[in-house]
Amino acid sequence: MMSEFEKLVNIVKTLRSEHGCPWDREQNLYSIKNLFIEEAFELVDALDNKDIPNIREEIGDVLFHMVFHAAMAEDEGYFTVEDVLHEISEKLIRRHPHVFGTINVENSDEVSVNWDKIKQEEKKHKNKEFILDDIPNAYPSMLRAFKIQEKVRKVGFDWNNADDCMMKVNEEFNEFSDAVSSGSKDDMEHELGDVLFALINISRFLKINPDEALRKANSRFTNRFNFIEKSLKSQGRQCTEASLEEMEKLWQEAKKSE
Repeated sequence: MMSEFEKLVNIVKTLRSEHGCPWDREQNLYSIKNLFIEEAFELVDALDNKDIPNIREEIGDVLFHMVFHAAMAEDEGYFTVEDVLHEISEKLIRRHPHVFGTINVENSDEVSVNWDKIKQEEKKHKNKEFILDDIPNAYPSMLRAFKIQEKVRKVGFDWNNADDCMMKVNEEFNEFSDAVSSGSKDDMEHELGDVLFALINISRFLKINPDEALRKANSRFTNRFNFIEKSLKSQGRQCTEASLEEMEKLWQEAKKSE
């Protein structure tokens, strides 16, 4: 009996076949990467909302893209779906010697240490010249900064404690303030980047995911502004018809109701 995964692979191959869908046939390994990113973000949104039916659907959409990319690679003679499955299975076994081998670990911290050692051994064969070479440029900037900081921490290039790191945040913010006073857009951009990088660094020390923190801040702002808009609409008015003082008062009401 055909598994659901095999059924999906066959559907994708049918879509890519001579008598399949014209749009699917026109795509290549590199043409729909932005669509994949959109699907990944939609899955994250469903997870944030704890929307189980939507989580199930979005996982399916992401899985489709994985199979679709593998099928296109197979059509172009690079590798097969089976190659992908074999490689990830072997990697998982190799990186979990405490499960599939004879290594003993006490906790998840020891698992992480072993994982990093195995990854470094694997990367010796990938011709990476520098430590940071394996952090993708395509990562969102905040995630890339976080990964850069984590990577250099592992070779000892890090602040001694959170207090020192916080001092760096204050130093960078003062330099940003000076740049704003100077009026130089290039200097402001430069120093703002340094402030953001330093803030991500302190978040790492405090074990706070900066992307998660910002997404929650975005959500709070959205909910509060929706409250403002809803309140004004109940009066038959639009935001453009209200003063800043009126909207600020409603903003404070929204905060109190949280």
